[in-house]
Amino acid sequence: MSGLRGGAYSPMYFLASLGAGGLAVSFFIYLMFMVDHPDTPMVTFDHLWPLLADGPLAVRALVGAAMCAILVLALVHFRLLLWNLGMHARFRRTEVYRELRNSNHEVTLMVIPLTLAMSINLAFVLGAVFVPGLWAVIEYLFPFAILGFLAVGIYALRVFTDYLTRLFIRGDFDFVDNNNLSQMIAIFAFAMVAVGLAAPGAMSHHVEINAIAIFLSIFFASVAVLLGGVKFVLGFKSIIRHGLNESASPSVWLVIPILTLLGITFVRLSFGLVHGFDGDMSRHHLFVMGSVVVSLEMLFGLLGMAVMRRMGYFRDYLHGEKRDPGSYSLICPGVAFFVFGMFFIYYGLGRLELVERFSPLYFGFLLPLVYVQIKTLFTFLHLNRRFFGGTGLRPGRAAIDAI
Repeated sequence: MSGLRGGAYSPMYFLASLGAGGLAVSFFIYLMFMVDHPDTPMVTFDHLWPLLADGPLAVRALVGAAMCAILVLALVHFRLLLWNLGMHARFRRTEVYRELRNSNHEVTLMVIPLTLAMSINLAFVLGAVFVPGLWAVIEYLFPFAILGFLAVGIYALRVFTDYLTRLFIRGDFDFVDNNNLSQMIAIFAFAMVAVGLAAPGAMSHHVEINAIAIFLSIFFASVAVLLGGVKFVLGFKSIIRHGLNESASPSVWLVIPILTLLGITFVRLSFGLVHGFDGDMSRHHLFVMGSVVVSLEMLFGLLGMAVMRRMGYFRDYLHGEKRDPGSYSLICPGVAFFVFGMFFIYYGLGRLELVERFSPLYFGFLLPLVYVQIKTLFTFLHLNRRFFGGTGLRPGRAAIDAI
């Protein structure tokens, strides 16, 4: 990657790193739900190595391909993260940054804790997939995971509180400029922290760790739900009154990853309460909850697709002359739909014995999810070529107009 082709730097370029991390996790989901791991709540290297060493050729090829995809995309994620952190440090010294801090676009700074939370999730995945015997010491790692997510959550609260405090004091929120759902990026960040905290809450064998992680996860999930309702209503009202902002039209799809993260948080919290506190969980409520999430994701997916096609977004911003780093927000919805689709097949349909794993019906449900994932991957690579001239693995030195 020889340099940035998209013009002035924006915090929205963190979405490139976020997208790479999400795609890496999406390939882990294949291993999570298609490789047996009866002794641990998630698949690990110790389950994968026997398949790589002695499994049938097709299985070895598929497992190896998934692991390679995880590793390469993780490298892209962390390389783009470091590049963005460096560029943002320089960006903070500019007049453009000061102007951003006094506008509706200040909320875009929430993409930083959002991406950092993804980094912690991805590090957890990399450890599980590539570190032999990790699960033997996992209980020692859970407190550090909680502290990491809590630190990111506090950072997110600080960024959002600064933004909200300014609005409360000055009352200068621009409702005309709010004719999109980009404000939901803040909700996305809180939901990402919540789902990360829910993991040790679901998997730890120590009730104290369960309780702390579950409480903190519920806290950030509650913040996401409350503020999400407010931001969605305000954004929807401005869209209806002023029409959808063309460059921010992909923001309609931000509802999809938020629903996925909150849905997975609910699943993990349910398992955590059963595992740590002898709670009761019916197989049916996962089917009902999953059906609600999938239904709403399909609704916003179809609505966003119709709107962006009618406005010519794909023609102009993906293949035409117009460029906006917000185009990277197209990646997370595709990843999220695939990930929760896999959760729904496994927990919603599989646990009710409606779909048998590896049956023709199973692969029939899987086929559209795989199509969305692959389409999202190629869109990500296309955006990297468009903005950086490469894959994203080597961003190089960018010529930024604003710095």
